[in-house]
Order: sequence, then structure tokens, then C-alpha cells
Amino acid sequence: MPNSSFSLNKLATFKTTDFPERPTLVFLHDSLGCIALWRDFPVLLGNLTRCNVLVYDRQGYGKSKPFDSIERTNDYMEIEADVLNDVLEENKIEKAILFGHSDGGSIALIAAAKYPEKILGIITEGAHVFVESVTINGIKEAIIAYETTNLKQKLEKYHGNNTNDLFWAWAKTWTTPTFADWNIEHFLSKISCPALIIQGEEDEFGTLLQVDKIVNQVNGNVEKLIIPKVKHTPHKEVPELILKQSSNFIKKLIKE
Repeated sequence: MPNSSFSLNKLATFKTTDFPERPTLVFLHDSLGCIALWRDFPVLLGNLTRCNVLVYDRQGYGKSKPFDSIERTNDYMEIEADVLNDVLEENKIEKAILFGHSDGGSIALIAAAKYPEKILGIITEGAHVFVESVTINGIKEAIIAYETTNLKQKLEKYHGNNTNDLFWAWAKTWTTPTFADWNIEHFLSKISCPALIIQGEEDEFGTLLQVDKIVNQVNGNVEKLIIPKVKHTPHKEVPELILKQSSNFIKKLIKE
């Protein structure tokens, strides 16, 4: 476990078990995300691929319990990968396909490197493996929006009393000078499962160098999907395309 005070009871989960013996698609949300913000995408992809689905709110998000502490260390995403492994064990999932968005994509990469025996493949959207100036600038713009627009009220609809803590845990961590050296590239060579790496060409939080770094360093079969005129959330901006490409990838992965 990541720490002695952590309990899986602190996490809110949603799952389907319609397809016995089939893999489970596990969805990992972004820095401001939660189960509800995935909307119907997980179930649609599960039905298309005849896979089970597990979606959960990380602690401090959505309907999960509040953070034990809003202070984050630079290895917080590795800690979340360890939590993911505990979630898989708790739910007796031995064949997982991870779909991670943004922070969730980074967590998926780390988990695939650390726990290869449980993970058949990974799909990432807008994953980060190092810090870029465009990322920091995007977060600074989000801070301005949080303080001057109705962004906080929009987030409260999904996160309730967790909202302020989760926003500042993200914003303050990424914009501190000590986080500038954060880098998870050392995990990439340990990834041997197939991967689909997705990014919008106009992603406001990362350049296509993130994709290149991942694609050039993982050891499994890897596909990349760069989508013109799309920003940081492809599964919301072009859902039909992401459903099609993801389902094709998953069907090849499970040899259908």
C-alpha cells in the first residue's frame, strides 16, 4: 500500500461485470476529473469490445473521501499507480486494459511498467512524461479561470467539498519550482504491453514531443494517434473517433 493510512474504502467506484472471463477496461481520470465526467464513454467502449468496465475516483476527487493531505510529493503519480494495483487486486482483475487521460495516462504508463503481469495493454490521451512550459502556461490560465470565472462552480457540481483541495493540489504542485524536474521516462523502457498513444494536435497542456518520447522508448508494440484540430480531451471532443480507434486497438489486443 502507498501508506499505512490508505484504505480502498476511501475510493468511489463504478463497475460492470457483464462479460465473464473477458478483460476489464480500467479508466483513469485527469487532474480535474472523476467518474461522472467520463459520462457514458466507458460503458460505450465496454459494450463495443465486450469487456467489463471499472472506473474510480481517486482519493480527493468526485465522490471519494477527501485527501488525507493536500501536500503532494513529486512521486504522487507513482503512488497512484500503486493504488491502482491495489484496486485491481481488490476487484480480482487479472486482465486489465488501462485507459488513462492526462494524469491518468501518466499513471497508466507507470502502472504498466511496475505491474506488467496484470496489464494487457494501455491507451493514453494527453499523457505527460516530463514538464513543459506549455503545460505550466496552461495551468496558470486555469488558475486565472478558477479565480475569475465560474470554473469553480462547474467543478463543484462533480467534486462537491473536494473541489478546492483537488484544484490547488494540482495547480500548486505543477507550478512549484521543485516539480520542474519531474520526469517518468525511466519507466518507459519497462513497458512491454501494446500501447495506443493519443494526443490532440492542439493540446493546450502538452506538445507532441510527449508522444514521441513515449513511442520511442516503450518496448511493446505501440501505435500513435495524433488528431488535428483537437485539444486536451479527445474522448469528449471527438468521441466517435476515439471509440472506433480504441475498440479496434482492443479487439486486436484480445485477438478478435
